[in-house]
This record gives sequence, C-alpha cells and structure tokens, in this order.
Amino acid sequence: MSIKTSGLHHVTAIGGDPQRNVDFYTRALGLRLVKTTVNFDDPGTFHLYYGDEHGKPGSLMTFFPWRDAPKGRHGTGQATTTSFSVPETSLGWWKRHLAENRVETSQIRNSDGEETLTFADPDGLKLALVAHPQGDPRDPWDTKLVPAEHAIRGLHSVTLSVSKEDATAGMLTDGLGLTFVNQEGNRLRFSAGEGGPGALVDVLVTPDAPRGLVAAGTVHHVAWRAPDEATQAAWRDELIDDGVNVTSILDRQYFRSIYFREPGGTLLEVATDEPGFAIDEPLLELGRALKLPPWLEPKREDIEAMLPKLDLPSENNPR
Repeated sequence: MSIKTSGLHHVTAIGGDPQRNVDFYTRALGLRLVKTTVNFDDPGTFHLYYGDEHGKPGSLMTFFPWRDAPKGRHGTGQATTTSFSVPETSLGWWKRHLAENRVETSQIRNSDGEETLTFADPDGLKLALVAHPQGDPRDPWDTKLVPAEHAIRGLHSVTLSVSKEDATAGMLTDGLGLTFVNQEGNRLRFSAGEGGPGALVDVLVTPDAPRGLVAAGTVHHVAWRAPDEATQAAWRDELIDDGVNVTSILDRQYFRSIYFREPGGTLLEVATDEPGFAIDEPLLELGRALKLPPWLEPKREDIEAMLPKLDLPSENNPR
C-alpha cells in the first residue's frame, strides 16, 4: 500500500444502559461527551462520542448503548482491550480514583517500560490506562473530578485477539501501513507513523480461545485515521485492488468512513479527520443536545420518542 494511517481515529463499542454509560465515561474516566447523536443505521439507538475538549481524532471512544442489549463474549476475531494514555506519574491517583468509583483494577508492567492499570467498565468492556515513559503531549480534558495533571490524553492502543497472526499482521502492515515493532510472548506490537500513544495496536495470539461475540461489553470496530476524503477514496481503491471487500464511502456527518474486516475477523474502519464535531454546534456546547444528520432531521419527533432521556453531568460543560 502506498497510503499509511497516522494512527487510531476512534474505537466503537456496544454498551448497555445509556445513562450508566454517560456517568462512567464522563465522571469516572473524565472524558467529554462531544456528540450526542444516533446510530445512523438504527436511529432508535444513541451513538455517544467521548473524547478530549474538541473530540480530536485519536481521543475518541464511542458507544452504541442498548438498555437491554445481551451480554457479549470476549474472544478471537475482535478487539478485546482498549487502552488510554495517562501521565507517567498518575497511575497511583487513578487507582485510588477508580476504587472510589467501585472499579477493581490490576497493575502490570511490560517490557517497553509501560505501567498499565487494567479494569472493566460497567458492561464488562476491557479497558486499560497506560503510562508511557516517553510521555504524551496531547492536551487533556480538565474537570473537577479528573484534573488535567492526571487526565486521559487520548487513546493509547487497542489489542486485537486472533487465533493466527500471519494474515492479520499482513493486513496491518500492507493494508494500513503499520510497522512491526516487537514481539513479547504471544503478543505482537505494530505502530503507525512515528509510533507512541495513539498509534499502536497489539495482536494477541490465542489459538485456544473461543470466538468472540460482539454484543454488550465488547468492541464493535476499530477506526484508523485518513487525513481527508481524497486520501480515503484512493485508499479504498487500493484495498479493492488487493482483493479486500470494502464498503462504499459512508457519510457519518462528522467524518467519512469505509469498513472492512481484517482476516482474523475484527471489523476495521478508515475514517477521515475532517470535518469534525463543531460543524453543527459550538465548541462550548458539544454533546449537550441531540444532533441528527439532515436525512434524519424530518423524523426527529419520532426518534426522540424512542430514545431514553439522558442527564448530562455538569462536568461535561467547559468552565
């Protein structure tokens, strides 16, 4: 491939109760709800976007929360852990903060010198906070519950679980332009661009693990960055020429998307950096109101009647 991604754009997961989801990600994790919209393919369901102040690509975790969604199963063919980047000296603070929110954690250290705190969200989604020794220059979202000196800087990495690594590794290197970094046991690390937080993916090879089932508490897809629509269109053509089954370019209002599966089974997306989340509401008001794309706006009354009410915590409003 002649085109390479610069890093992660967002991770999208399936959640349960929408209010519980909002409370956990805005209050316990201190992220900003930057867009409240709906699943464009199922408008009776929210699509909630969390990230930094602006909702920049690489900071985003998004959810389709269904109140009565069945429980998913972690396993091969899916992204099994989503990791966020935090300051190197902040894991002690996070351990105490999460304990105060009744979240159990485990702490590990890997060969790259990264200290990691692992835990799960209320639906069982596997998460981690990673203190990378090289630091992370991205600006955090600052709230009274999670102050800037400890706050999440953005996505750090995702872990894909596969039964065999060769074909998945080939897609990451040839299809996305990632570079193999190292291998530690059954875990292989790849990086985009210059590497570092927000540009990493780990491939965990577990041939005896069950096949994953995407439902509540699991990742739906992992999105990678394309700078603009022209690059995305050229990228799509190259993937098709290589025999990859790729969707048409889809309008997601805040970016354009194409989707395809890597050989191990995980659904991947290539999403444009443009146009961003401030195209339909001011920066200071991001996430406060239900926003619909033009083609769903005529159905607003019916859609609002189907959706549960959300109470947005005050921490989501800029100071």
